[in-house]
Amino acid sequence: MTRHRTGAETPAAAAGGPRGTLAELGRLAALPLEHGRTLPAEAYTSPEMYAWEAERIFRREWLCVARAEELPGPGSYLRLDVLGTPLVLTLDEEGEPHALSRVCRHRFMDLLPPETSPERGSLKRLTCPYHAWTYRLNGRCAGRLAGAPLMRRVDFDRAGCRLPAHRVEIWNGFVLLNLDPGAAPAAPALQGLDRRLSGLGLADWVTVHTQDWEGVPANWKVAVENGSENYHHIGTHAETLNPVLPGRDTEIDETDGRWFTMFTPLSDPGQDPAADGGRNAASPGRPTRSGPGTRSSVPPPDERPGMLIAGIFPQFVLAVLPDSAVGIRWLPTGPATHDTRITVMVPPSAPDAPGFAERLDGLRGGIARIQEEDLVAVRGVQRGLASHPAPSDGRFSHLERPLWQFQRYLADRLL
Repeated sequence: MTRHRTGAETPAAAAGGPRGTLAELGRLAALPLEHGRTLPAEAYTSPEMYAWEAERIFRREWLCVARAEELPGPGSYLRLDVLGTPLVLTLDEEGEPHALSRVCRHRFMDLLPPETSPERGSLKRLTCPYHAWTYRLNGRCAGRLAGAPLMRRVDFDRAGCRLPAHRVEIWNGFVLLNLDPGAAPAAPALQGLDRRLSGLGLADWVTVHTQDWEGVPANWKVAVENGSENYHHIGTHAETLNPVLPGRDTEIDETDGRWFTMFTPLSDPGQDPAADGGRNAASPGRPTRSGPGTRSSVPPPDERPGMLIAGIFPQFVLAVLPDSAVGIRWLPTGPATHDTRITVMVPPSAPDAPGFAERLDGLRGGIARIQEEDLVAVRGVQRGLASHPAPSDGRFSHLERPLWQFQRYLADRLL
């Protein structure tokens, strides 16, 4: 793995940097999996640690922020806020996405204030509601000032006035955003994961359901770790997911770096997880694994029914089935809070299939129930972390390999 340290920069460069916590992160990340254990509580509660993560990870890393289909045509826009940075995603006449600052260059007004502007829509130009300055959205001129009323009597460089732009890439139909202009492209680091997902055509799948949970009272890493292992199926989801997708049967692939994959076979190949009104559902259809993405111990092609989970650090997990996929992305909003968005996608032809509306109703209920179970877990873990507990005595289970990998990722970015 390649460290991101530049020049003489060290953890001590962060004002009041949590040196002890970072040192412990480095020690734990260097351990083999069989000796791995969770990070100290301060890693999930310290404001200084959070500030360091925001600077070294969330302002430098590629983040999943949307589906490309949320920008359906030229002039489409989507309002975003990432770590307090107001942004707007737009699509130009050539079909190219742009990520622009939403802060007017005149007096810092929000160009799309949530009090008066829809979260998404279509515009020919961005117009500031304060003093009516306008900005272009077409091609290479995206973000350039188009008009500034009553500014001709002052010394003002119109040509040089432009909204700051940030980098975006489209990956399998997802919009990846990076606030760091010097970051390496996202695609090369995800080539291995692309091979695992090839043949699914995820870029063309359509979103049929989205749910948001805002201000969840838990550190972002607690949520990511919960979503990166199926060990907790045996407890948290004992009556929902575990009877259908037993956590104990999960097979973890030996990966390293930004992404991981794992596969959980269906307990009964003839069972439909969407049955019973979605009580045992993670998908609107029966999952069947196909194509690449197998462990070396499982000869391809692997057609066992089940669920393939693919995660991209720092904040995205995708549960893939042949006729559906559930994407979960988390964004921190503070040292002990985060927002969660769950997006359900299906192949383009699925919504026209007979009975899909009824199955989708069941899916909504199933997703809500499973997420509520997860919220009990992440809130409970955060309360435990905030109680100044003794150091953890538990080793990672072999089913928690992605958490061990996550520590290695964090150490690579933070140290």
